[in-house]
Amino acid sequence: MTDSSIAATLLALLGTYLVILLIWYILQVIAFWKIFTKAGQPGWKSIIPIYNQYIEFRIAWKIPYMYWVWLACMAAGVILSSINGWVAYIGAIASLAATIIGVLATVKLSKAYGHGIGFAIGMIFLGPIFMMILGFGSSQYLGPQD
Repeated sequence: MTDSSIAATLLALLGTYLVILLIWYILQVIAFWKIFTKAGQPGWKSIIPIYNQYIEFRIAWKIPYMYWVWLACMAAGVILSSINGWVAYIGAIASLAATIIGVLATVKLSKAYGHGIGFAIGMIFLGPIFMMILGFGSSQYLGPQD
């Protein structure tokens, strides 16, 4: 096998991977579009990367500022973890707090559509598949639950 045939094979594999990734991303945007529409939000908001998470938090959570708390924890985690010394531990704690808030938001999103903790666990571990089930399935938006 020559170098050019190896390169052509790798490019073909990369191209195939990128096409599959693009199709998967489009399916996710469509699923979020449906999820947002079920919640009374315009579907176009699912296309904008950071804004769609904000809308997802608003759909799932009664507390309107929790997105900003999550975002601040994420930013603090990234920034402080890059600093050497004891400050990095504070960054790790901030990242852990962001992860916990994200998991709680996922549970609340599941409950907002009338599902329980089992569906929320599925959303955490197999998120894209369960988002498509939530978007394309018969789930109805009930509003933020306690």
